[in-house]
Amino acid sequence: MINQCTLAAPILFSGIGVHSGNRINVVLRPAESGNGIVFHRQLGNRTVSIKACAENVVDTRMATVLGHGDATISTVEHLLATLYAFGIDNLHIDIDGPEVPVMDGSALCFVDQIRATGIRRLRATRKYLTIRKPIDLVSGEKRISIIPSRFFRITFDIAFDHPSIALQNHAIKVTPGSFSQEVAPARTFGFLKEYEYLKARNLAQGASLENTVVIGEQGILNPEGLRFHDEFVRHKILDIIGDFSLLGYPILGHVKAYKSGHQTNHEMVTRILASPDHWKLAEFSQRDLRAAFGTTPNPYLAEPALSKA
Repeated sequence: MINQCTLAAPILFSGIGVHSGNRINVVLRPAESGNGIVFHRQLGNRTVSIKACAENVVDTRMATVLGHGDATISTVEHLLATLYAFGIDNLHIDIDGPEVPVMDGSALCFVDQIRATGIRRLRATRKYLTIRKPIDLVSGEKRISIIPSRFFRITFDIAFDHPSIALQNHAIKVTPGSFSQEVAPARTFGFLKEYEYLKARNLAQGASLENTVVIGEQGILNPEGLRFHDEFVRHKILDIIGDFSLLGYPILGHVKAYKSGHQTNHEMVTRILASPDHWKLAEFSQRDLRAAFGTTPNPYLAEPALSKA
């Protein structure tokens, strides 16, 4: 799509925060062109607005955390990944707690609600961040790079010293359909020994087998098993889409990552923004997109006519 987009109508949802264990309420409200994605954190009788952008990342140890002043919002990556995949550029997100609810550990809830609600096209055109020259980052054994591509692609490899994970690889061209089918259902995961460590220190208070794939010494503890044989690497792709959305523009480039996590993802986003000679911002006509990318309209657009925003 060449135009910026927002939701066709508000979406309300609530759930448990994986770290706080508290029930948190969220409202997604349509926004005008140029607004971007902005969280509005309720703190007592006041509200603090925090734009979803790389410069507002304040922590990446257990999740991606945005902050401004004394207000923070954690675990934003799954929701941001869904908004990115569906081409939603502008949105107000009202939230009354310190983190986005974990739901079932995946992005399925967000996908289902956006599909049901629809997307509204706005009048302003969209700019794409197009990679022109490769950018690389190595941090210990973690590696991440981005190279030129006509699409936004991700190839991810992980390796753990555990038979339930071991080596996994998955590659995807990010579209609403591929995201919904291949990535959104993949749940967050962790090892039982880490889970017990965090619980003992009053952390991960909302984590459970209902929202986390827990890996014990002998295998997966969740009675229903895995949703994909490679669910772990697919969830890593979910995370990296959310983290890379903080660049602020849809991306035309191929990300290749090995064992990357939130911290490395954020470092790479920061490096990209600091390397303007390796990319450019471009606008396309609908004819350009069809000729170059074979693009078809987003099937979840609720209104074919342009709004006045």
